[in-house]
Amino acid sequence: MAPPETSTPAASDGPATYAGAGVDIGAGDEAVDRIRAHVASTSRPEVIGGIGGFGGMFAFDTARYTQPVLVASTDGVGTKVDVARATGRFATVGIDLVAMVVDDLACLGAEPLFLLDYVSTGKLDPDQMEQLVAGVAAGCRQAGCALLGGEMAEHPGLMAPGEFDLAGFAVGVVERDGVLGPDRVGPGDVLVGLPSPGLRSNGYTLARQVLLERAGLPLEGPAWAGAGQSLADELLRPSVVYAPAVLAAVAAAGVHAVAHITGGGIVGNLNRALPPGCDAVVEVGTWEEPRIFGEIRRLGPVTEEEMARVFNLGLGMVLVTAAPDVEPALGAIRSAGHEPVVVGTVVEGTGVVRMVGVR
Repeated sequence: MAPPETSTPAASDGPATYAGAGVDIGAGDEAVDRIRAHVASTSRPEVIGGIGGFGGMFAFDTARYTQPVLVASTDGVGTKVDVARATGRFATVGIDLVAMVVDDLACLGAEPLFLLDYVSTGKLDPDQMEQLVAGVAAGCRQAGCALLGGEMAEHPGLMAPGEFDLAGFAVGVVERDGVLGPDRVGPGDVLVGLPSPGLRSNGYTLARQVLLERAGLPLEGPAWAGAGQSLADELLRPSVVYAPAVLAAVAAAGVHAVAHITGGGIVGNLNRALPPGCDAVVEVGTWEEPRIFGEIRRLGPVTEEEMARVFNLGLGMVLVTAAPDVEPALGAIRSAGHEPVVVGTVVEGTGVVRMVGVR
């Protein structure tokens, strides 16, 4: 039997290099240099050192707490990154990442302390990386947390040049007796909604299919007939970072639980804030639904049931608040720059969310 054929690289090919395999260490070094100032802009007094080490250091101040509980959360931006890639606009999806992560922490009443990001890409572009991390830093400044570190990973062969994904991990802290959750909720509590002006970072796979593939709308065209912004502007509208407003309400009033309205919609997230013996009755029509949801519903067409389980429909967060404390909660949220709306109540039940009324 003949021996297997083998091939030997020609001498003219030269030695193999990392750059020749698709990973540019020099571009990575340039990207790190570009993001230094952005990272530094998020620093808190507890941060020790800067970027470049093997780990980020945070001198946690235990004197501030009696029984501190650390809370961790991780998330990504999802297929909203495909809209950013298609438009070449990368400056805001980092804000989306921060919002997705720190607003989960706020649901337990936790103050966000620090965040680490992770960017993977097919070919490292220092300008693209700087825009992405600048957005993360902007979100961290809004949230009041430090961008403690991160990773930029080049994956040639697995991702095409220009493709990227963005994820993050954050840690917060709350006093043990201040942890929010379903065990605090009871009949008579009031539901306070924080409006969302757009899709945030959820449901983009369906939104893109309906708007870009089925309807064939151009990203550079108007978001809808007579719109003052392009479809790209609407789809890249950065997520609101709600954590500071939620924590302000918690400090000012008897907030019992909080639901971050992400994938799963109002019904699939508010139920996580309910005990088994209570239902949430959400009065549809008490808040304004942004136009983009109506366009997706019409052009799909998408059923009302599907819309409700995929999109936030205009509510980014829902606070479950003691009835006597509604006004202080509303005032604290307004002082933090938002316009809250009372959207329903908690009643005896079986732990489900009931959407009542019509839009």
